[in-house]
Amino acid sequence: MLSFDWIALFITMLGTMFLIGELLVNMRGAFAVLGIGFITVYFSSYLAMDMFFIMMLVYFLGIILMIIDGKLLNDGTLATIGAAAMIVAVGFSAPNWVAGLYSVIGVILGGAGSFLFLKVFKRREMWTKITLADQLSSEMGYNSMKETYQSLVGKTGEALTDMRPVGTISIEGEEYSAVSNGQWISRQDSIKVVAVDGTKILVKRDGN
Repeated sequence: MLSFDWIALFITMLGTMFLIGELLVNMRGAFAVLGIGFITVYFSSYLAMDMFFIMMLVYFLGIILMIIDGKLLNDGTLATIGAAAMIVAVGFSAPNWVAGLYSVIGVILGGAGSFLFLKVFKRREMWTKITLADQLSSEMGYNSMKETYQSLVGKTGEALTDMRPVGTISIEGEEYSAVSNGQWISRQDSIKVVAVDGTKILVKRDGN
């Protein structure tokens, strides 16, 4: 079946795409069966029985590391190691470097293509810890600190501490950390907010 080297690309791509797809979306094992089938065909076509089991073990060890990362760590470290193990397994199982290159490309394309399943099927809960599914916006009832600080531009208040150049100010009864624009501002001086950069409040002495 793999008499042509380029066929390895499609076999490893489909196998990897369905296996990782099973981790990303809940397909009740259907994608896993398809993925195992393609990968079994790939390794059995190139390897003797003893090496077949070894490389299958290395490949699926990569899958297991991804599962552990998704359920426990959620930082991508083990998932990256797992992806590398999968690439090594298919690359070293090929009979020549051309087939090996096709196989590695297939794994990479399959891994990337598996994310397309997220647009169609329900995402598994274990991956919701890594990514924020909802956008925190004002329309959804969230008020960011940045928006609150932006509304302070042009308002006046009082310096609660000496600003050299960082200090604490009070505006409309609320306290904020602020930075003067190169001026030495003393405690109880009147100040005015001239700019806001993210959560950084820039003030000057009022009346200058």
